[in-house]
Amino acid sequence: MATTTESTAAAGAKPFDIVATYNELLRSDPDLTMPIAAIEALVLLLTHEPSSTISETLDLLEKSTAHLKKSIPNPIGLSAGTDLFQRYLITTLQRPGQLGPAGDFKAIRTHLLSNGRLFIRRAKESREKIVAFGRGFIRDGCTVLTNGGSRAVASLLQKAADEEGGPSAVRFRVIYVLSPISKNIEEPSGEPEGMETVRALRAKGVPVSTIPESAVAYSLGKADMVIVGAEGVVENGGIVSRMGTYQIGLLAKAIGKPFYCVAESHKFVRLYPLGQYDLPIEQHVLDFKSEEDIAEQSKQPADISGDRPVELPLCDSVDFTPPHLISALITDSGVLTPSAVSEELIKIWF
Repeated sequence: MATTTESTAAAGAKPFDIVATYNELLRSDPDLTMPIAAIEALVLLLTHEPSSTISETLDLLEKSTAHLKKSIPNPIGLSAGTDLFQRYLITTLQRPGQLGPAGDFKAIRTHLLSNGRLFIRRAKESREKIVAFGRGFIRDGCTVLTNGGSRAVASLLQKAADEEGGPSAVRFRVIYVLSPISKNIEEPSGEPEGMETVRALRAKGVPVSTIPESAVAYSLGKADMVIVGAEGVVENGGIVSRMGTYQIGLLAKAIGKPFYCVAESHKFVRLYPLGQYDLPIEQHVLDFKSEEDIAEQSKQPADISGDRPVELPLCDSVDFTPPHLISALITDSGVLTPSAVSEELIKIWF
C-alpha cells in the first residue's frame, strides 16, 4: 500500500524545469551572474532528480545542459558555467575511491552536491578579489568611461568611491554610456542598463555624466581609461559583451586610451570566434529587407513548433571585442594580458 502511495506521489510530482529554474535564479538575485545561475540550476537538478549511477548522472547533466543552452537566446555566458561544472563532475567521478567506499555512489553524490554549493559560494566571492586587484587602476583625478550593466565594474567603481576621504582617498569621475532600454530578464525595471550604478555612484559623491552611444567618440578625449565588463572571455583573450563595446574598443585604441575588461574567471569560455559573425547565437542586427520581403513575412504564420532557435532581442545584442584592442583583463585570478587567457583556461579545466 505504501509503495502504491509513493508511486502515485512520484507520478504526480512536477518534473524539474531547468530553464524556469535558471530564469528564476537570475530574477531573484540581481547579483547572480549567468554562469553561476547555470551551475546553481544544475546543482538543484541533481538534488531534485536522484540518479543511482555515474552514467545516469552524466547523461542527465548532458541532456539538461543541451536543453538549457537551446532555450536561452544568448547561451555564451551560461556555457562557461555549465561546461566548467560538467568538467568538474567528470574529474570528480574519475576518482570515486577517494570519496568513499568503492561503488558507494550515494557518498559520491553527497560529495558532488556539497562541493557544488561550495564552488558557487566561492564564485560569488570572486568580485571581492577583482576589486583588490583592480583598485589601483582608478587613480586620483582620473575619469573612467564605462558602459553596460556589469556588476564587477560596478563593484570596482563603488569600492573606489567608498575609499573617498580615507587614507587612500580617490577622487574620480565617470562617463557612463547608456544603451537603449533592455528587456533582458536581468533588467526588468524598464530603464537603461547601468542606471542603478549611476545612482549609487552619485550618492557616494562621484560625479557621473551619462551619454548616448553616439557621443562616445566625442567624450573619449576627456577619459583617461575605459573599463568594461564581459558576458564571456574567449580563448584568444577577446571578450563578448554588450553591443557597442567593440566600437568603444576601436575608438580607445585609435586615440591611445587604455581599455580594460573586468571579468570573473568563471566567465572564461572555451570558444574561439574569428570575428563578429562567428558567435554561436542568433542575433539579427543586420536584417536586410525590401517592401516585398516585409509584405511576404506578414503573410507567413508564426512558427510555434519550437524548432527554430531562440533569437536574441536586438536590444540585448552583443559583439566581439578582439584581444588586440584590450590592454588587460582584471580578474579574480589577477591582472592578465589577453594572451594569458588560454593558459588560464587550461588551469581552470585541468
